[in-house]
Amino acid sequence: MENKNKKSTMLRAMTRDGSARLIVINSREMVNGMRAAHTTSPTATAALGRTLTAASMIGTMLPEEGDTVTITFSGDGEAGKIIAVGDYFGNVKGYIQNPLANPPKKPNGKLDVGAAVGAGTLSFVKAVGDGDLQTGMTEIVTGEIAEDIATYFALSEQIPTVLSLGVRVDKDYSCLAAGGVLIQLLPFPDENTVNLIERNAQSLANISQYFELGMTNEQIADIAMTDIPYDVFDNLEVEYKCDCSRDRMRKKILSLGSAEIAKMLDEQQAEGKPRELTAVCRFCNTEYTYTEAELLGK
Repeated sequence: MENKNKKSTMLRAMTRDGSARLIVINSREMVNGMRAAHTTSPTATAALGRTLTAASMIGTMLPEEGDTVTITFSGDGEAGKIIAVGDYFGNVKGYIQNPLANPPKKPNGKLDVGAAVGAGTLSFVKAVGDGDLQTGMTEIVTGEIAEDIATYFALSEQIPTVLSLGVRVDKDYSCLAAGGVLIQLLPFPDENTVNLIERNAQSLANISQYFELGMTNEQIADIAMTDIPYDVFDNLEVEYKCDCSRDRMRKKILSLGSAEIAKMLDEQQAEGKPRELTAVCRFCNTEYTYTEAELLGK
C-alpha cells in the first residue's frame, strides 16, 4: 500500500534525573491515513485511531528493528475486534471489525468509544528478536482505550504509566485532531519527580484539544513536564503504513495447501467465475488476484 498522506510527528524525551521517559505524538495524519483505508464512522475512527496512536508510541520502545507490537481489543461492543500493529520505527497499521460502529454519543456530546468497544479482553503480543513472542492479557476496564492500556502496563508489566489519547472527528468525518502523551516510570525514580508527574497528568485529560488548538509536541511536552527538567533526544516522522505485498499475500494462500486451493478454484469455476482467487489485506483493503497458474503452476 502506497501511503500518499503526510506523516505524523513524534517527540521522545527523558527526565534529566532518569526517572521517566516521555513520548508525545501528533497523530492526525496517521489517523486520516487509516480512515482513507477503512472509511470509518466517527466513533470507529476514534476507537481505532486511539489504539493506533498508542501502538505507534509503544512501538518505538521496542528493542530492535524488525520488532513489532500488536494490541488487540476483543470486546463485545458493536466495533468488534480492534487491532493495531506498531513497529520499531513508530509506523502502524490497523483493523476494526465493524468500521461503521457508531453508538449514540454520551450525554456530554462526546463519542462513546467505551460503548463501541464493550467488555472483553485486551491483549499485547510483542514479536522481538528472532521471532520470540512476549504476550500478556488483561480485562478491558472502560473501553476508552487509554485507561485500558495504562492498566495493562500496570498489571501485566508492572510499569506505572500515564497515557492520554485523543481523536477529534470533523463534520466531514475526517480527523480534525489526534494525538497522545505517554509517560513511563523507569527503575528507581525520584519520588519528587513521580509526584510532579502525577500532578501534571491532570492537565493531559483533554489531549486532543491541545492539538486542535495547534499546539506543538514541544509545547505539550512542556505541560506534561511542568517543573520537571527534561531533555528531548529525538523527533520522528511516523505514518499509517501497510507492509502487505503481492508476494506476501500469495505465500499466505499457498500455506493453505494445494488440495484446499484446488477446491477453492473448483468452487469459483462452478459459480461461473474464472479459476482465480482474490485475497484482500484487512489492514489496507488492497486486493490481490492470482491465477491458477500462479497458485498451482498450471
